[in-house]
Amino acid sequence: MSRHDGPGGGSAELQRPKLVPLHGVPMPDIFLENWEAVEKFQADPQDLLIATYPKAGTTWVQEIVDFILQDGDADRCRRAPMDSRIPFLEFSCKGFHPPGTELLAKMPSPKVIKTHLPFQLLPKSFLDQDCKMIYCARNAKDILVSYFHFDSMNKLQPEPGTWEEYFHKFLQGNVSYGLWHDHVKGWWEQKDKHPILYIFYEDIKEDPRREIVKVMRFLGKALPDTVVDGIVQHTSFQSMKENPMSNYTSVPAIVFDQTVSTFMRKGEVGDWKNHFTAAQDKAFEADYVRRMKGCHLRFRTELQGGQ
Repeated sequence: MSRHDGPGGGSAELQRPKLVPLHGVPMPDIFLENWEAVEKFQADPQDLLIATYPKAGTTWVQEIVDFILQDGDADRCRRAPMDSRIPFLEFSCKGFHPPGTELLAKMPSPKVIKTHLPFQLLPKSFLDQDCKMIYCARNAKDILVSYFHFDSMNKLQPEPGTWEEYFHKFLQGNVSYGLWHDHVKGWWEQKDKHPILYIFYEDIKEDPRREIVKVMRFLGKALPDTVVDGIVQHTSFQSMKENPMSNYTSVPAIVFDQTVSTFMRKGEVGDWKNHFTAAQDKAFEADYVRRMKGCHLRFRTELQGGQ
């Protein structure tokens, strides 16, 4: 099902996917075309999985991990765009880009792999092989805003509608990968049963060096302070936004229309305040309390002292 071949091999408008339930989790229908290969994916014990709910700092953590594994060598980290360096496991869009499973099949281990899958949909081999996993969580208010802008520019996501419509879709879990609440809780509940490092976007923003060192130790690496300082600099939001190997400008405009919104937009904590109305904030808070009842996870929706 090619979605971008026009007459004579030219480009036509991409047809946005529809959401379909996969074991109760809403997913873009295009991803289901390759689901059997995802489910059967065989991880190696040395493989590392980076997992997030969408727009929770995925690319940031990927870049940090790659810099650590490449001993802080910026040139090596510019060897290819992010989606080639760290393939997206469940991604599938025939006629546009090879599925994540195909890219991974050609890579030697140890591999670093990206996923947005909730824990219950994770291929069994990651658990059987006792693979290390890093899960990065971000507060839901900022994710909602970021996800709306992302879905507006990304033609491989369902049509977002208006901000007001999207706000309600998100609260109902009627977006790709379902409810944020279930996703963060699902991984949180498993973090002590498997080798999972559970980190927070807000913590990286507050003190990137501290969190980079935490990731480095989890990966069993020891790098000199000067190298760590370089990693902090190279993985800053501004550096990544200007780096074509991490800012996704290599993705064709028919897929990512970055005139609508840039892939790397603001990277702030608290941007939700520029979007939420008072009524939306009240509705969000009431829904949040209900869905997170009994969960000890705590999120910060702003940082002291601003950005």
